[in-house]
Amino acid sequence: MKSNLKKILAKLKNPPSHVLNQNANDGVSSDNTHPRRDFMKKTLGGVALGSFMFSSIEDTLAESTKNVNRFGSPSDLKITDLRVAYIKEAPMNVPLIRIDTNQGLVGWGEVRDGGSPRYALFLKSRLLGENPCNVEKIFKKIKQFGYHGRQAGGVCGVEMALWDLAGKAYNVPAYQLLGGKYRDEIRIYADTTKSQDHAEYAKRMKARADMGITFLKMDFGIEMVKDIPGALVVPRNFDWGRSYTWTEHPFTAIQITDKGLEAMVSYVAAVREAVGMDIPLAADHFGHISVNSCIRLGKALEKYQLAWLEDMVPWKYTELWKQITNAIETPTLTGEDIYLKEEFIKLIDANAVDMIHPDLASSGGLLETKKIGDYAEERGIPMAMHFAGSPVSFMANVHCAAATQNFIALEHHSIDVPWWENLVTGIDKPIMKNGFVKVPNKPGLGVEVNEEEVKKHLIDGEKYFAPTPEWDKERSWDRLWS
Repeated sequence: MKSNLKKILAKLKNPPSHVLNQNANDGVSSDNTHPRRDFMKKTLGGVALGSFMFSSIEDTLAESTKNVNRFGSPSDLKITDLRVAYIKEAPMNVPLIRIDTNQGLVGWGEVRDGGSPRYALFLKSRLLGENPCNVEKIFKKIKQFGYHGRQAGGVCGVEMALWDLAGKAYNVPAYQLLGGKYRDEIRIYADTTKSQDHAEYAKRMKARADMGITFLKMDFGIEMVKDIPGALVVPRNFDWGRSYTWTEHPFTAIQITDKGLEAMVSYVAAVREAVGMDIPLAADHFGHISVNSCIRLGKALEKYQLAWLEDMVPWKYTELWKQITNAIETPTLTGEDIYLKEEFIKLIDANAVDMIHPDLASSGGLLETKKIGDYAEERGIPMAMHFAGSPVSFMANVHCAAATQNFIALEHHSIDVPWWENLVTGIDKPIMKNGFVKVPNKPGLGVEVNEEEVKKHLIDGEKYFAPTPEWDKERSWDRLWS
């Protein structure tokens, strides 16, 4: 402590030459300021010289170093723990991730909505002792334990938390570590709850536009017309429950008739009439129908100039996507269930889709999603971002969107959840204003988990970030090559 004080006193006696006015006679500069006195104030963190002279060493040092990062060197940071807290209906069930370190820094992440917290806990033994600032190294170590869909949630959630920690360790926002930002605000797109009534559905979509949302998406599909006689060709005694849900589109044998097309198109017509033609309007998943029906529907919707048609068939059918894209004028889009950049590259290189749509919580996290966006940008493909989860993952998306040039809009799936924003602190509320979210400049993701609010929404029987020692020593031989 005394040696530190000596250093401060030495600086006061011999301030750097750039703070002195070489032409001043008694320390007064040409602009009537006192450089030596100003330097003293800056060195002492704003403490007046007189109070410095009569303060104790402890008080002086406490004041002069109050803005210093006390967590130590980032190179010495180590992961010491990983825990989860499982919350419900935000808008879906979401496991939050907390990664602790030896220096008191905490990193927040999130398993994608509907994913199991075990996807993250399984990784704990492979993270302990690692320096969280080595984000890409750790990601390459654990990425083999993710897969397409929700199975990627653990890897992606951990990756989010690592960027949060790295940003906090270096005292910079996450977007800065990704290369900087292209924009200060992130455009939001949103849908609304469906209604079988055309007028009501149009009213709800208009309300979204009236609240400031500048990019809309509507959900409509064959389930909205399946009870209309003659709208669909469906095998007799077809199981519309689990069998339909788990049967991929080309294998259901369901077709849309002219009557069905007219009924489906009428929903879009009503919404377009309500919101006008001067705002982007996209359309989500249409149901499990064949490529031929997808093309017929796409052609029938062309005059409404939709922003995109989403997930018409599963993402993995590259050639089928290419058939659809080449046959219609409306842009095609997919990608929310794709893990890692390789499958996106296949779609992009084949010119199979017009736009890509990764979900950061299952595509590989912030850096991998930026790589996906960068690859698409080089080939003239724009990127929208799918999202449904808590504000933790939302802010991870905001940082990634800020750092990716070809970004179009980010989904917000929780506009109607009144307590959603209360799950985090450290950010101005409301988080979304007039359809945009300001990119935070605080370290890491820019938010902290609100313990009080999270505890209100834990899934029954779940605890708030309970200890997880049972996952400390989960071991296996993970190498993928010989």
